[in-house]
Amino acid sequence: MIKVKKIRSLIFTCIVTSLAIPSSYAQDPAKADDPLLKIYRATPPKINDLVNTKLDVRFDYKKRYMYGKEWVTLKPHFYPTDTLRLDAKGMDLKNISIVKNGKNIPLKFKYDDSLTVAIQLDKVYHNNESYTIYIDYTAKPNELHIKGSAAINDAKGLYFINPDGTEKDKPTQIWTQGETEGSSAWFPTIDKPEQKTTDEISMTVPAKYVTLSNGRLASQKNNSDGTRTDTWKMELPHSPYLFMMAVGDFKIYKDKWRDKEVSYYLEPKYAPYAKQIFGMTPELIEFYSKTLGVDYPWNKYSQIVVRDYVSGAMENTTATLHGEYVQETPRELLDANYDAGRSTIAHELFHQWFGDLVTCESWSNLTVNESFADFSEMLWAEHKYGKDEADAHSFTALQNYLGTPDAKTKDLVRFHYINKEDVFDVVTYQKGGRILNMLRNYLGDAAFFKGLNIYLKTNAFKNGEAQQLRLALEEASGLDLNWYFNQWYYGAGNPVLNISYKWDDAAKTETVYLQQSQDGQTFKLPMAIDVYAGGKKERHKVWMNDKADTLTFQSASKPDLVNVDGDKVLLSQKTDNKSPEEFYFQYFNAPLYLDRFEAINEAAGHQSDKGAQKVLIAALKDKYYGLRIKAIKALHMSDDNIHNAALPVLTSLAQTDENTLVRAAAITALGKLKASGNMDIFKQALNSQSYAVQGAALTAISLLDPAQALTLAKGFEKDNKGALTQGLFAVYSTSGNSEQWPYVIKAFKDADVQGKFNLIRNFGAMTGHVDKPEYAQQGINLLKDLAIKYKQFGVAPFVDGLLTDIKTQRTKLNDEASVKAADDAIKAINDAK
Repeated sequence: MIKVKKIRSLIFTCIVTSLAIPSSYAQDPAKADDPLLKIYRATPPKINDLVNTKLDVRFDYKKRYMYGKEWVTLKPHFYPTDTLRLDAKGMDLKNISIVKNGKNIPLKFKYDDSLTVAIQLDKVYHNNESYTIYIDYTAKPNELHIKGSAAINDAKGLYFINPDGTEKDKPTQIWTQGETEGSSAWFPTIDKPEQKTTDEISMTVPAKYVTLSNGRLASQKNNSDGTRTDTWKMELPHSPYLFMMAVGDFKIYKDKWRDKEVSYYLEPKYAPYAKQIFGMTPELIEFYSKTLGVDYPWNKYSQIVVRDYVSGAMENTTATLHGEYVQETPRELLDANYDAGRSTIAHELFHQWFGDLVTCESWSNLTVNESFADFSEMLWAEHKYGKDEADAHSFTALQNYLGTPDAKTKDLVRFHYINKEDVFDVVTYQKGGRILNMLRNYLGDAAFFKGLNIYLKTNAFKNGEAQQLRLALEEASGLDLNWYFNQWYYGAGNPVLNISYKWDDAAKTETVYLQQSQDGQTFKLPMAIDVYAGGKKERHKVWMNDKADTLTFQSASKPDLVNVDGDKVLLSQKTDNKSPEEFYFQYFNAPLYLDRFEAINEAAGHQSDKGAQKVLIAALKDKYYGLRIKAIKALHMSDDNIHNAALPVLTSLAQTDENTLVRAAAITALGKLKASGNMDIFKQALNSQSYAVQGAALTAISLLDPAQALTLAKGFEKDNKGALTQGLFAVYSTSGNSEQWPYVIKAFKDADVQGKFNLIRNFGAMTGHVDKPEYAQQGINLLKDLAIKYKQFGVAPFVDGLLTDIKTQRTKLNDEASVKAADDAIKAINDAK
């Protein structure tokens, strides 16, 4: 499971990105004294084991019901039993019978809470006997209200999308979401990750639609009433939360990995771009298979894109389901960096091993699913796009964790929580991924991946937990890892590390002082320290074992740089007291992304220094596009030395850089200079196929000639996405009026959540000055509705501020009705629960 990108939900990610709202809103932090936190969340006892699940379902689009017949085969796990309890959320259970000699013999059952059904079996069964239960039921997901999580914002299991076909430009679809325990909203089961079962699912659907489920399409039968029955068979066992169904108008692109089918299901208008969106999948499967020494274990791999998905993506066995954000045109893909969707594809595929082949035995051990999938994102980035991309991705993940205040109080393996959904957080994902990367660094690739191989082969088609992972890694490496797992898996927090230095010229020694200042445990930290002196680098492998450690190194001359954590893998909040000159040296001599990132940060704060200027100008041509963008944004062009040195480089980048995001950043920087000599560059950039470049160019033109920008903007209204849409809004928010309002409000309404929060400032500005009061009130109501809908993520104060600014503007226009509407909106937001 992924949130976009990555573990906060899609909604929260865009809010934080656009509005700089503290990330503590993401986690809905539990009070430390909540009595539910005192409950030990034991792995549920296994009384009965699932063996096979057979479903025959059809859908009532009008009622949003699913009519199901189920034959579920089970056997006692160990102890004899004459009872069975199944999870079955919000269903009508019409008949529950034991199947004997082809006949259904009714059984007594109790279904008092509409969440679980207690069934009295016909006799006592032993664990060498299996039995089959028949259930005739109706699933009513839209009448079920169950809380989701930060990663999954709803939990009703079965979703009807535009079932009446009344929403223009939205397809009619059905899809499911099982994690954590949503599958039992559409079929009765033992809805726990420790269960594994084979399955067969027959779906009767309108013949015009395509279906997808786990495993292979075994048969298709056309019916006389205009429907078709598709039967899918999953012949290897997997957990109930990984069951899936999807129904709709999809085009299928067939690809291949070795002799296995790889397929991509997209809406028809995106089907021509299937290979561009998902085409890396066979290469990914090959890379993971070779890296892990375990070939892709299932019979096929499909990926499907659906509308209104409740999360980012879901790793259903053999059939990953993606939210629509991965569905892009070639023009959009031009501006897509690794984080924009490729990392999601990598993440979900890795789950086919970690999560599907070997599944966490309970949600307390979710780390053996999600931490691995998070880690896989940087693993693939490193292989495919280079170490800088991987390190940038990993550093962003680290910052997401460190920026979440309550995260430091939570163990990675978590036996105490309020709700199982709470475990889907930055600790399990981002922190867990970094913990695995540190372990990889400590053990070395060969031992680390051998350990993963042992873990997967030992526990294939079964369940795993962190202790089994430890044992596998110890078997591979021959090293004791209890200390590592105790502090990182079963302990909370992270080092808060202060690093300082002292050179003794008489003794020719460099002393490094390491100090951990965090509350709680002291971390044992193996690390590399690189000493650069006399034109050479010498690496020292050291351990920090105490809260404060002092390390001394001999050197013939004062080092130019002492680089603590030379591999840049430590999961820590770090204060590194190097001098500016040492940071500048670091940029040109230490090789890694984070070495250069830190140096650019330092240089950005000292732009009057010649050394800082040298770093920033060099960074404009850094080999990694992300650092080129960082350097562009850091420039103080008001400094003559910076301006004179940077201008020719920026001019070149704006026109010729291979990366569209770098070109857009350079155009933005040139636009802020408001130099008429750059107008030709901006106009030429409007011809780019990149929305990012076009958006930056249009915004730059508006700073030079607002009237011309307003005229040009009209020509882009029919084809704009992302940054170009933002450019149009920027122009219209300053120069537009009633003539542009219909486009503005439609574009804002049609935007996804990410888009709305990218556009919201300029939308608010236009709402403030548009000359028709009724238009202003339309904008005010949209802002109010948005703030109420996402109030739980902390957006209300920001939208209140926008509405207050709108009130000021409408007051100047003597628009009393809109002022009152803004006041009413602010009150409604504040009163909303």
